[in-house]
Amino acid sequence: MKMREKNTISLDKELTWFARVLETRISLYFEQDCAFRSIYDIAPPDLEKDDSEYAMRVKELEMGFDERLVLILALIPHIRPQALDTFFTQNKNFDRGFTEFGGWKGKTHGGFMPTCETAAFILAGTDLSKRFALSALFQKDHYFATEGMIHVVHEENGEPFFSGALRISTEYLNRFTSGITQKPDYSVHFPAKLICTQLTWDDVVLSPGVLEELDNIKTWLAHSKTILDTWGMGKVIKPGYRALFYGPPGTGKTLTATLLGASADVDVYRIDLSMVVSKYIGETEKNLANVFDQAENKNWILFFDEADALFGKRTQTSNSNDRYANQEISYLLQRVEDFPGAVILATNLNANIDEAFARRFQSAIYFPMPDADQRLQLWKSVLKGKCRVAPDVRLAVLAEEYELSAAAITNVACYGVIRALQTREQHIRQADLLKGIARELMKEGKTV
Repeated sequence: MKMREKNTISLDKELTWFARVLETRISLYFEQDCAFRSIYDIAPPDLEKDDSEYAMRVKELEMGFDERLVLILALIPHIRPQALDTFFTQNKNFDRGFTEFGGWKGKTHGGFMPTCETAAFILAGTDLSKRFALSALFQKDHYFATEGMIHVVHEENGEPFFSGALRISTEYLNRFTSGITQKPDYSVHFPAKLICTQLTWDDVVLSPGVLEELDNIKTWLAHSKTILDTWGMGKVIKPGYRALFYGPPGTGKTLTATLLGASADVDVYRIDLSMVVSKYIGETEKNLANVFDQAENKNWILFFDEADALFGKRTQTSNSNDRYANQEISYLLQRVEDFPGAVILATNLNANIDEAFARRFQSAIYFPMPDADQRLQLWKSVLKGKCRVAPDVRLAVLAEEYELSAAAITNVACYGVIRALQTREQHIRQADLLKGIARELMKEGKTV
């Protein structure tokens, strides 16, 4: 039986149980005839022999009655929204809904959307002590939050805590329904792209000093728990690793970050700053919070390219715009410092990064322009394999005479292939490479 079918059977039983619990709570609350004296008399389904994704996760986390009800409540808008239509009942005394039901209305979804208040009503009714105890389920240290399973979302500051919306994460929604764990999609709510490469460390030409620094990051990614727990460093340093890559464009900063993720078998997400930075007050922090909140419990590397656009130096406060810009930087500093995973910032100019960030980097790695020997290695690496090179090509001469970055050399080689196809040649010629070099230098305002 497929995992989707197993989840369907498990969730159907859980929904039936939820319906009985909700019916009982409504009856008890409005003092109607009821077969039960308490909702806790209605035992949840037995999952002992259930091997669905949903059941296995419930058993792994040893969820009790309360946790299972909150979990299925968060899932219901996605799998059986009509199960919450009871909460549309109107209070005839005030010609409006019941405050104690909580809930919120989506922009396009016509059903009832649950909040912490909804869960508190079902589980606690009018029991104030029970209500207070339930608040523990919605705190940041509960496994709902630490596992990235359920998010409590507050749209406005200053509103009651229990008015926060209960939202199941996309990851767990997929796991509990289709049984498939999917990577988060790039969107307004997640302005980050998963980056990967088919290249390996053999394709990268870096100086010994850079490689030594990268080995430190590799060791951290592989042994962070040992460093923090076994060696006791968790008492004096925060979890997570923060690195700054700086140097001229095209020197391999992005590729190196991607290869670090590949070597540690972790995903690398490049933050799209154009989607993050906003001219509206508070929006930049909100956009960043979306990224950090979703990454909080994942073993990801967050990569900020052209980071000086976001992590630039704070300015003297002369007006409200300066003040809010400085607040954004302070917020970033806090989120980066508290993030338990790895954060890599890349910039062309190290001097543009705020000193408060620089002090907190475990590594600051300079990626210089390759020297002649390194450029020769890069030329050979790019043109190896299926590329056919004409006898007149002198890679050693090109490497010696033209100071190009790794990215520029790749662009020149690509141009050479295009020219070979256009002229129906069977090989890349020296003249084509020279013309490609001239094009690359022109981009930088230089001449051959």
